[in-house]
Amino acid sequence: MPGPHGRGGFSKPKDTKKTIKRLMGYLSQSKLPLMGVLVCLLLSVCTNIGGSYYMRPIINNLVDGVYAGPGDLLKALLPLLGIYLVGVAASYLQMATMARLAQKGVNRLRKDLFDALQDLPISYYDRHTHGELMSRFTNDADNVQMALEQSVVSLFSSALMFVGVVGMMIYISPLLFLITAVILGATFSVFKFMGSKSRRYYREQQANLGKVNGNIQEMIEGLKVVKAFTYEEKAKANFAKLNDDYRQAASKANFYSSAVMPAAMNLNNAGYALTAAVGGLLAIFGGFDLGGFSTYLNYSRQVSQPMNQISQQLTTILSALAGAERIFEVMDTQPEEDKGQVTLVAVHKDADGALRLAENGARTGCWAWWVPENGRMTLTACKKDENDALTQCAETEPGHLWAWKYPEGDPAEGLHRIRGAVTRGEGYVLTELTGAVRFQSVDFSYVPGKQILHDVSVYANPGQKIAFVGSTGAGKTTVTNLINRFYEIQDGVITYCGIDVKEIKKDDLRRSLGAVLQDTHLFTGTVMENIRYGRLEASDEECIAAAKTAGAHSFIRRLPEGYQTMVTGDGANLSQGQRQLLAIARCAVADPPVMILDEATSSIDTRTEALIQKGMDALMENRTVFVIAHRLSTVRNSDCIVVIEHGRIEEKGSHAELLAGQGRYYQLYTGQFQLD
Repeated sequence: MPGPHGRGGFSKPKDTKKTIKRLMGYLSQSKLPLMGVLVCLLLSVCTNIGGSYYMRPIINNLVDGVYAGPGDLLKALLPLLGIYLVGVAASYLQMATMARLAQKGVNRLRKDLFDALQDLPISYYDRHTHGELMSRFTNDADNVQMALEQSVVSLFSSALMFVGVVGMMIYISPLLFLITAVILGATFSVFKFMGSKSRRYYREQQANLGKVNGNIQEMIEGLKVVKAFTYEEKAKANFAKLNDDYRQAASKANFYSSAVMPAAMNLNNAGYALTAAVGGLLAIFGGFDLGGFSTYLNYSRQVSQPMNQISQQLTTILSALAGAERIFEVMDTQPEEDKGQVTLVAVHKDADGALRLAENGARTGCWAWWVPENGRMTLTACKKDENDALTQCAETEPGHLWAWKYPEGDPAEGLHRIRGAVTRGEGYVLTELTGAVRFQSVDFSYVPGKQILHDVSVYANPGQKIAFVGSTGAGKTTVTNLINRFYEIQDGVITYCGIDVKEIKKDDLRRSLGAVLQDTHLFTGTVMENIRYGRLEASDEECIAAAKTAGAHSFIRRLPEGYQTMVTGDGANLSQGQRQLLAIARCAVADPPVMILDEATSSIDTRTEALIQKGMDALMENRTVFVIAHRLSTVRNSDCIVVIEHGRIEEKGSHAELLAGQGRYYQLYTGQFQLD
């Protein structure tokens, strides 16, 4: 139930016990300070209750004339002062220690949450909005911190205080406590009734507030469209209705929330008056001592305060537990699966073609796959038959080739040629990374029952440029997302240098690939740091050389601080084309053997595109490149152009071959020039 300052409306956790136990694990790592908090908490409550009771003998002694003068009274009050000072010190230590424990606990919780997010598959982010995940770090984590820092201690303190005060009231006068019990029951009923009403309307308020905020964001982001279609009056009317719905729900929620305390206070005042009247009669006619009467009245004022505090903190705690449960749900999500054993290593290539591991992982510019011999594939000598098919042969046969052989029944069953140097080591094999990529009968769907790719078969030999063209939503980007295993295929096999990509550790696989995506993303930092993101150990000179290759150097020099210019807000101070050029420079400094360019020049004007095309060609030289483009003029020099429609390959071949065939590519190409 919301208190006088509560914001109301909370969602209860599904498994309160489990969530509390797990959340307390973040506090119990500091056991000694936590025990200190409990001791201080008990000390604070005891001094509060004991100090009030200590007034009883003082008042009785005053009435009986025990004290001879002010000095005797002062001596009697000094222990009371000491009791309250101890209580103040205990309260301060308890709050200060708990604040530090809560900060440390939530700090670890946020770190664990962030670490868990890094390990989740891309498909998880497809199913959850960025705002939803951000709320775990902000609203949910803040609620947990507030509850641990204040509400939990306050709840325990209030509960102990309530039990202690009730116990003392019964001890002083069981008869008077009957009146107090009736008032407490009536107060609890008011809390329950008002609380249920306020929760209901606070939920409506939060829902309507979400609609108002969503409408404001939508209208501001689409303001040009609003003005272009003169939608202003309709937008005003829609907002007025949403705003009025929010006002009505908020008014009712705040009415019930605000009415709780006055109603409870009036009941307590009535109870206090009734208790004073009956207690006075007992003091006059029943021999009830005035010290006990005064102390009981003091307790009758105190007994309602713990109830109010419990009702206020309960909402905060339940909201925090629900938030913690949502955080734990993210942390418990199955991380991205990676059973790969093949790793990427830097090597030296001798004149005779032998590969040697580089010492201390030094960067040599030559890379190889380190393949353990106990895997599901076997290094096999082979040769080509008259149909250019691979057949197994003896290793002693002159001029033999090397291939990986997968067992019968495996998705990659058969021989997969290795197009580079091969060296056997003790318990492992080194095969040169050449960039040969092959899709064989690949089927894929983002969600079960809705297939995106159907029987896709395409290959790229080392140094080849493969282009994918087709309508929007045809599946072009999906193909490239499968190479780096952002998603797992349902059927077929994808091999990289003859190795099934599922055998390669994902980090090593992705380290060997460079990608320039259609949606660029720049991080807060300098221009130099954003380029270096492609390879963190790259020097300034290498980053500048990469920028020159990408055609970004000229505009960077004109920035206020050149390469040290700060980039903020995802590059809001740069044009879309400039952001794209920085993304290309980031890929260039990574110097990968395989590159994926997904509409890499989509945001660059024709003149700028012509200027950087020469640099891009140099960047793509001796690399396997996959290009996705809507401008067909950019893919004419590709070794193979693959036309995809509705997730199927309609045709593939060189630019000249596809034009001669006058199929789908011919229609797209001629249509482009008609538009030009």
